[in-house]
Amino acid sequence: MAGHSPEEISAERRVYVTVFASLGVLTLVTVAVASLDLSTGAAIFVALAIASVKGSLVACYFMHLIGERKLIYAVLALTFFFFLVLIFLPLAAQADRMGG
Repeated sequence: MAGHSPEEISAERRVYVTVFASLGVLTLVTVAVASLDLSTGAAIFVALAIASVKGSLVACYFMHLIGERKLIYAVLALTFFFFLVLIFLPLAAQADRMGG
């Protein structure tokens, strides 16, 4: 951290505290949504959406990916693509088996 001014360190700390607070709020939202009477599909969609936002916050700020090069983003995009394939391929097979 040599060469950083106290103002820069304070700004960084503010960002980390804000992200940490956001993760806490999103955790409370997750718990609140779990108590709602949602259908299984809607509950899974909402849970995955909240988890994606939380995961993105962790990856971008705590893992410092927000300032990385394009290669990191390409690898992250490829990982996300395969994640979607692994999620939706079984769903498509199930829908095909059910005749829909």
